[in-house]
Amino acid sequence: MRHQIAGYRLGRTTSSRIALRRNLIKQFFTYERIQTTKAKAAAIRGDAERLITLAKNSESGTPEQKVNARRLAISKLGDNQIIKRLFDEIAPRFATRNGGYTRVTKLGPRFGDSAEMVVLELVEE
Repeated sequence: MRHQIAGYRLGRTTSSRIALRRNLIKQFFTYERIQTTKAKAAAIRGDAERLITLAKNSESGTPEQKVNARRLAISKLGDNQIIKRLFDEIAPRFATRNGGYTRVTKLGPRFGDSAEMVVLELVEE
């Protein structure tokens, strides 16, 4: 039984699941909109919003706090180019917004296996 175990397993091993989530979040911050299954979107939505909040809150911090926030984000994503885009372009857009940075739009079932497809995108103000 899986009582009180958080997160989505997505039918993968631990290392494969971590790699999948990392790649999906990288693509999400690169293109600001991705089409994926409902389960995968639900799995990465919270992490993506937490990273945006981390980047947004670090702007008003001390230089040490800014460096620490970037290091935390790099530990999650592992890519300096994505982190630079997140902190310099994406986070300042949401400076006045108190959460709810993403939107999930349903597309209907996929033709091959009838998996529920969605579009995960950043909210434009």
